[in-house]
Amino acid sequence: MSGTRTLRIDLKPSRAFAAAIVAVHAAAGTCIALLWPAPSGIAIGLLVAGLGLAAARDRALLRGRRSPRALHLEGKDRLGLEAAGAALSPLRLDARRYVSSLLVVLTGRGPMRRTIVVTGDMLDAEAFRALRLWALWGRLPDAAPLPRVGEIA
Repeated sequence: MSGTRTLRIDLKPSRAFAAAIVAVHAAAGTCIALLWPAPSGIAIGLLVAGLGLAAARDRALLRGRRSPRALHLEGKDRLGLEAAGAALSPLRLDARRYVSSLLVVLTGRGPMRRTIVVTGDMLDAEAFRALRLWALWGRLPDAAPLPRVGEIA
């Protein structure tokens, strides 16, 4: 990207996130099959459940070709996305973001429209904190953390 400071964050697969994706899709498929008990409704319900398996493999278990493997944080709205089968590609971020203590959702804009969901168990605690700070304020945390209350610097 440019000469400014960049932080690379490597992502790990999340079994809990994968289970949540599969559970939601299975529930939706079950609802469709119950509300539309014809063979076509059951088939659509099974397809929805199958889509959940595919989404969990790609988004949570990071096993797809386009699955994000690492994030390169730089600047306020600049993110480098390193996918499994591709080199580093820049991604301009939209202003819409969701940041909580459990997950961070980043939405890309421009030619590469993509939504990236990072859960807390995909990173270690310090990297997840840095990602949340960057997503909220557009700045990387300082290299050395400030001393906690009661500690001697």
